[in-house]
Amino acid sequence: MMQHLLVAFCLMLILEGVLPFLYPQRWRKMVAQLGQISDRNMRILGFISMLLGLFCLLLVS
Repeated sequence: MMQHLLVAFCLMLILEGVLPFLYPQRWRKMVAQLGQISDRNMRILGFISMLLGLFCLLLVS
């Protein structure tokens, strides 16, 4: 179980690093725009992201 969590964490880091590596200026602009989003909308975005991840995980496993 612990090995699977570490693999998942490593894959997350790889995927999170792709955009800043390929498009650093666009990524910086996107992060600046995210800073202007209200807390409510950020929570909604996070919730949708979690649901999408859960759905994808259910499809894959």
